[in-house]
Amino acid sequence: MENRIFGLLIVCVFLIGVDFYVWEAIKTTFNKLRTKRISNIQVAYWLIVIMTIAGVFLGIYFSINRGLRTFLFVWFFIHYFSKFFVVPFLLIDDIKRLATWIFSKRNKEIIITENSLQTLASNTIPRSEFLNKAGIIMAGLPFVGLNFGILSNNVYDYKIKRRKIFIDNLPPAFDGITIGQISDIHAGSFDNKIAVQGGVDLLNSEKCDVIFFTGDLVNDQTKEMSDYMNVFDKVKAPMGIYSIFGNHDYGDYKKWPSDTAKKQNLKDLVKVHERLGWNLLRNEHRHLNIGSESIALIGVENWSSSSRFPKKGRLDLASKGLEANEIQLLLSHDPSHWRAQVIKDYPNIDMMFAGHTHGMQFGLEFGDYQWSPAQYVYPEWSGLYQQAHQKLYINVGYGFLGYPGRIGILPEITIFELKRA
Repeated sequence: MENRIFGLLIVCVFLIGVDFYVWEAIKTTFNKLRTKRISNIQVAYWLIVIMTIAGVFLGIYFSINRGLRTFLFVWFFIHYFSKFFVVPFLLIDDIKRLATWIFSKRNKEIIITENSLQTLASNTIPRSEFLNKAGIIMAGLPFVGLNFGILSNNVYDYKIKRRKIFIDNLPPAFDGITIGQISDIHAGSFDNKIAVQGGVDLLNSEKCDVIFFTGDLVNDQTKEMSDYMNVFDKVKAPMGIYSIFGNHDYGDYKKWPSDTAKKQNLKDLVKVHERLGWNLLRNEHRHLNIGSESIALIGVENWSSSSRFPKKGRLDLASKGLEANEIQLLLSHDPSHWRAQVIKDYPNIDMMFAGHTHGMQFGLEFGDYQWSPAQYVYPEWSGLYQQAHQKLYINVGYGFLGYPGRIGILPEITIFELKRA
């Protein structure tokens, strides 16, 4: 506990140092204002700083409303994330000033005439003032953008993406069947039940033959689903709904009073899937049948190439007994599983369906072009990928986590049509 407090104090000292640095930029930018107005701005600035840092301590050490805690943490993130955009400009300015000072000490013989100095001043903004203003503008862009992502409420602006998937040797009876995919519901983040129901209605209106849910039903604990059971139990498909666990479903991100309580939470989540009418696959497979023809559906628990996330998936168990010539579809939450294990060791898997990345809830999409910081963490982070005959599709999520907004990367409902190649 003492180590934790000491660590937080070190972080606070660092952040206050950033605040002093940023204040210098603000003061320089507004240095033409009357002294009283500058003083008022300074008081307001430091009041916001104190309230922001105090809010995080309140959220960490006191039992407060979950919504308020989320607000405090998100405000803290936006506040300092934006300020960090100012720092590079101030560093450049300081390096420039240092270089100028050193140069002037060594080159006293260099004389700038009065006329040339006047000409320079009349045609350009002084360098330091320009950099300070540029830094503040750059900080304003993420500040405005991140707040817009929250206020626009587009975390509930569900978008349907359609894909035709061509598979070699697909049984004729399955040519043209439709699959719906949703992922990363994160029920503990929701605050608009009507909007969530609207997404479910949109999915059901597609009348898919089968629906896949690829993990992370909750954030931390099963009880987050209490208010949404009568929403997601409306998801229907004639060939069934099949689901798997994601990394958040195990309760690893909550401090439990005992191992027994944590294990009971997972048992309760299994029952939630049952009550929803979803077929939860835990390192096992089922067959989807149409007449005398079938394809194999494999579902594994979370498996990640990163040590930060669980490796509970057992493809060896889940695929045991399958024939090599069967069409095999895999549900696995973390897309890193595809490159690390599926492609390398399981060539008979035709396609994997994943989620997990959320597209970091931030990025750009223009037609087939897409960009997100997620691509610097995950080589495959959104959409369809293929290597040889094997395919991977990553859904960027139905819900959201942490930051209660989305910018450019909207919540997704994916509709696939399987076709014979």
